[in-house]
Parts: sequence; structure tokens; C-alpha cells
Amino acid sequence: QVQLVESGGGLVQAGGSLRLSCAASGRTFSSYVGWFRQAPGKEREFVAAIKRTGFNTYVADSVKGRFTISRDIPKNTVYLQMNSLKPEDTAVYYCAEGSTSALYYAVQGYNYWGHGTQVTVSS
Repeated sequence: QVQLVESGGGLVQAGGSLRLSCAASGRTFSSYVGWFRQAPGKEREFVAAIKRTGFNTYVADSVKGRFTISRDIPKNTVYLQMNSLKPEDTAVYYCAEGSTSALYYAVQGYNYWGHGTQVTVSS
């Protein structure tokens, strides 16, 4: 079993940047890792995903060109670099590990979840 811990969230002004980290313990990441976010009153939505090797990445259209996902294999950590942040990016951000790459965009494609980190973007 793997434990996932997110960090790096906080309060930032619109146009600013944050880098979220997702560190795994217990074992190395398996097939792929994703970032999701959930704003108050809304469903959890896909943000980005990266495969184990790091060569394949996927980013939601809503953040394309602003967010980048990457991984440091020796450190067993996945990052989400968020630039040009907007107030609508405000949410709790979760990282998750999945085993079925065909469902990288779906909540049901992931087996393990972190507890989340709050990102708040002020206007």
C-alpha cells in the first residue's frame, strides 16, 4: 500500500504561481499519478496526470498552458507547477495513484488518494 502526502498549497494572488508536491511512501509509484481538484459545492475534477516513466503527460483543457505535471523518480515525488493562477483555480488539490491508464482522467481510475492541499487564489 502507498501513502500519498500533498504539500505546497497556500494563498496566492491572481497571476501568481505555486508548486504542489505529492510524495509517496510505502513503495514507489506504480502506473500513473494524477492531480484532481475540488471546489466547494462542485465535483472533483481532473487536472493532470503522468505515467510512471514520466514520458506521457495529460493536462485538462482548463489548465493547459498554465499547469505542468512532472515527476522525480528517485525522490518518488510528483509535482504540479501552477502558473498564471486564476480565482477559479481555488480548490482543494488531491494527488492520486492509479493502475488503469485508460482512465487517467476519471476519479474511478485511481486507487489511492492523498488528503489534499488547499489552494486559494485571490483576485
